[in-house]
Amino acid sequence: MESGMPLSGRQRALIRESWQRVSGSPLQHGLVLFTRLFDLDPELLPLFQYNCKQFASPQECLSAPEFLDHIRKVMLVIDAAVSHLENLSCLEEYLCNLGKKHQAVGVKVESFSTVGESLLYMLEKCLGTAFSPDVREAWSKLYGAVVKAMQRGWETLPEGD
Repeated sequence: MESGMPLSGRQRALIRESWQRVSGSPLQHGLVLFTRLFDLDPELLPLFQYNCKQFASPQECLSAPEFLDHIRKVMLVIDAAVSHLENLSCLEEYLCNLGKKHQAVGVKVESFSTVGESLLYMLEKCLGTAFSPDVREAWSKLYGAVVKAMQRGWETLPEGD
């Protein structure tokens, strides 16, 4: 599961170092990511419904316990990708199924570019000057590989689903 060229050893090291600084506060940093996501694309808010409850605002969604659980899960997926940088293919089946789940709730493949922008924004805000162009490139490459695997979940659904 590689997006183009595999990650270099230096890129893997940059990802690990930067994630180590962020992963200690996953909920706090996940809130930065999703706040940015809703700022960039407020149309995504209706996709997040729990017990048929429609959120009136991003702030209401961002403070809901069910959504906070979603944030934790997203951060765990990122953590899993970082933990398996040498062998991302071992996450292929999991990410493909995750893609299917996202499609089933109405997420469009195109939304993942906005999520990627939000991830990079979160990393930049949390890392400050340590978020160099090389760190950005390494994370972009990793995120591209994750999204590519998730997109295969869309491609494996039979017609009519």
